[in-house]
Amino acid sequence: MIAFDTPILVTRPIFPDINGYKKQLDAIWESQWLSNNGPKHKALEAQLQRFINAPNLSLFNNGTVALQTAIQSLRLQGEVITTPFSFPATTHVLTWNGIQPVFCDIHPQTLTLDPAKIESLITAKTSAILGVHVYGIPCHVQEIEEVASRHGLRVVYDAAHAFTTKVNGLEIAQYGDISMFSFHPTKLFHTGEGGALVYNDSNLKERIDYLKNFGIKNENEVILPGINGKMSELQAAMGLEVLPLVEQEKYKRSKIREVYTRFLSQVPGITVLAVEDNASQSEQYFCIRIDAKAFGLSRNDVYEKLKTFNVFSRKYFYPLISNYPCYSNIASANPAYLPVASQAEHEVLCLPFYGALPLEYVERICKIILSFR
Repeated sequence: MIAFDTPILVTRPIFPDINGYKKQLDAIWESQWLSNNGPKHKALEAQLQRFINAPNLSLFNNGTVALQTAIQSLRLQGEVITTPFSFPATTHVLTWNGIQPVFCDIHPQTLTLDPAKIESLITAKTSAILGVHVYGIPCHVQEIEEVASRHGLRVVYDAAHAFTTKVNGLEIAQYGDISMFSFHPTKLFHTGEGGALVYNDSNLKERIDYLKNFGIKNENEVILPGINGKMSELQAAMGLEVLPLVEQEKYKRSKIREVYTRFLSQVPGITVLAVEDNASQSEQYFCIRIDAKAFGLSRNDVYEKLKTFNVFSRKYFYPLISNYPCYSNIASANPAYLPVASQAEHEVLCLPFYGALPLEYVERICKIILSFR
């Protein structure tokens, strides 16, 4: 097999037509309004709310600050049960809010929080469950809701990967108390950098919007210990240009998924990760699991060998958050309590996946992987 002439990266952001973005910038220059809930911000918030059928939506400058604010807006404290199998921000926002993370093992198929393992971790200090829709694969939202309801807990979802995902025909953000979406450039929909909170309780809107603007009510009143989480007009303008491109991007990625699945789904030692029958794909990532014994090479071997062909995959998520030095001393971080997550961290590999990736390149990547056997 011959290496690619240029690097094939795991993802590439959507770039809208430059002329369309320039028109957005012209309007910003004319308005002389760069931040603080300007016209572009208002327009994007309204369009996104319609696009994902969100009951309430607040834009942010990035997803991490949005998730921090979600935790603060619900006045969570004590302990929050969460997953060790995610991006660092998921757990960091708890620590920044003075909350002790409690790590729960994950489901062997979905790699999201295992509802059957949550209840045994609940104590008098537990205030919430923080789940992650990993790769856009939804958590077992109904089971988690049942556990939370029995114990009077809040439910927050890190939906960074799950933009447009649906479960039982409902938008993913209609589950739980608050969901966070990331609009980082690596995401299906992006604003250059950015994020949003979506929530069912309309009474939270005022509190969240105060919290993301330093807690300022007016010129003379600061009523909450807020931070600066506002999305700028430049970010919102990018979002307004990218949003109309999302459906076409999803379609292109679905065709790429079909090629990968056709070539890899029947290979001994390779498992293609997919949503369950009651859910829809967000088309954020294409991930496989590699069983070293059955395939003949480990995930790390495949990762390194792909690089020699100029193909750059990602070991999402390695290492587990619970193995970071800043969390490894927590009792629930003991790998003995997290056997499924501890296995998954050594098996999962995200392959190149973006709409501009030619299908013949996808087929070639598959054949390169098959040549390793």
